[in-house]
Amino acid sequence: KIKCVAGGHVEGTVMLATPEFLTLEQSDNDQRLFLEQFKGLKIACPPAGSIHDVIIRNYVKEAGLEKDIDVVDYEWADMIPEAIADGKIRVAVGTPPLSVVAERCCDTKLVIPPEKLWPDNPSYGIVASTDLIENLPDTLLEFIKLHARACDYIYEDMEGASKLVADTVGVVDAAFVRDVYQVSPKYSATISKAYIDSTMKFVNVLHELGYISGELRQEDIFDLRFMKELKL
Repeated sequence: KIKCVAGGHVEGTVMLATPEFLTLEQSDNDQRLFLEQFKGLKIACPPAGSIHDVIIRNYVKEAGLEKDIDVVDYEWADMIPEAIADGKIRVAVGTPPLSVVAERCCDTKLVIPPEKLWPDNPSYGIVASTDLIENLPDTLLEFIKLHARACDYIYEDMEGASKLVADTVGVVDAAFVRDVYQVSPKYSATISKAYIDSTMKFVNVLHELGYISGELRQEDIFDLRFMKELKL
């Protein structure tokens, strides 16, 4: 078994489209009005069951347009910008890095920013096995401390963090990393109430969409002992 022992990042899903489409803001923040412009089209998305897939399917379902708009899951998200460039796809949902790549290579734009698509959605968190939690708590605590420092560093020195990540990864430049951070900057080791509430809402949607068979409780997912000890 595993439990989430620390937060990491929230609001890591964005929606992008080619320039002719209106943004959610230009549609008066009307969810159905915004989505109606995509009737008959396919929305590209990372694999089925991913948080991006669940968020966009739920978003379309909430607007009552699931019979009018198809969500197409791509096994590899890297294939989505290529599909846009080839004219096969005009709208997509995915990660902030995907949106930056698509903007650079395909002249797309953000049509829904991450905080509007699903507020406080759990992009990622730190999970640990119950064996590690029970038998090596001090080691895990030190790791979470380092993780918290790394999250803080992104806020305190985004330019420095961008350069460090670019140098470490070696396949993107610092400007790319900075652009990704600016699209979705909410990195934190804290497990906030909003993080928990959004996670539990996500679990319910997973169940409704048939991705999980049973229901999960908060205590099945989270172990908050390290948050309490570190006062995060």
